[in-house]
Amino acid sequence: MADLFFFGTLRHVPLLELVMGRAADDLNVSPATLADHGSFEVVEQVFPTIEHRPGQTAEGILVRGLSDRDLDRLNFYEGGFSYTLKPLRVDLPDGTSHAAEVYFPDPGLWTAGSEWDLDAWVADWGPLSMRAAEEAMSYYGRVTADVMATRMPSIRIRAAAWLAQQAQIQDPERDLERDVKVVSHERSHLSFFAMEQMDLQFRRYDGGMSEVMNRSAALIGAATVVLPYDPLRDTVLLIEQFRAATYIAGNQTPWMWEPVAGLIDPGETPEDTAYREAVEEAGVTLTALEPVAQVFSSSGSSGEFVHIFIGLTDLSRLSGGGGLDTEGEDIRSQVISFDALMEGIDRQTYQDMPLVTAALWLARHRDRLREGVGTA
Repeated sequence: MADLFFFGTLRHVPLLELVMGRAADDLNVSPATLADHGSFEVVEQVFPTIEHRPGQTAEGILVRGLSDRDLDRLNFYEGGFSYTLKPLRVDLPDGTSHAAEVYFPDPGLWTAGSEWDLDAWVADWGPLSMRAAEEAMSYYGRVTADVMATRMPSIRIRAAAWLAQQAQIQDPERDLERDVKVVSHERSHLSFFAMEQMDLQFRRYDGGMSEVMNRSAALIGAATVVLPYDPLRDTVLLIEQFRAATYIAGNQTPWMWEPVAGLIDPGETPEDTAYREAVEEAGVTLTALEPVAQVFSSSGSSGEFVHIFIGLTDLSRLSGGGGLDTEGEDIRSQVISFDALMEGIDRQTYQDMPLVTAALWLARHRDRLREGVGTA
């Protein structure tokens, strides 16, 4: 049996229950503190870290009597954050101290920011972390903690996308609790993307329920697509990169011409992603965004939700771009005239659906955009 001190997100009891796979009533939990330590936000992350800081006190909880199975589940989850256990002594409210183990990050792994606040974290990141932990723990016993460590960023991206969909207005003509029945739900594959499947029924137009059917969906997250457009010069910027998915599907031209695009990170807006990706992939600084569409990329097979924009910019000034080596990106770009773009659309040269969508929208609104810079 083991006793652990939690200083961070696992102080949130619903998350602790989810990770442990059992109710808090079954756990021996008490408040505790760790002297000469503090818990701090991790820069550009949604969880805290702990550091030795003389004179400071880290608030937390002590959970006693954990079984080997409990530790295995915790190590699987915390391993996803590259944390390992270290023995220390914690202080209890009655003035006594108690031996416990604490999850510490690998040295130099994270950059600490300001002091971490549990209540603020619950308000800002609690739902996302719960959704991410639900997916992560569904793979307990199926993948290693090391694998989970590499998958957690994409899991959090999917969690943020799921929460964004849940926040949308529900279909006023249907009651999802009544009109969709989930018989079984399986998370069947975990990689950079994920695959989930359900046996389910839906209400038919005649009022009855359908037969139980098995359906799968590729879950990716939410993405932003932005086509950079220079209204003064009447030019657009396209990027080209190798797309493994089209190659796997058998396509003979898997280097695709596309707009700039990227997945929306937790805490970002679709607009934030557009500005960031334009710089990373194309070396373009956008001055404004024109919303084109908010759509599912392929509603029959994929859960990817795409925010499409036209990004206004000066395409005579390009700096950098090419994508991020850390993401395996190898990108080249070209600036072409609007007329050349539409000729390619008419010849069906382009195979990227968001590019075609953005181009057709631009054709409808180009005169207005050019009037704004006195070029019409």
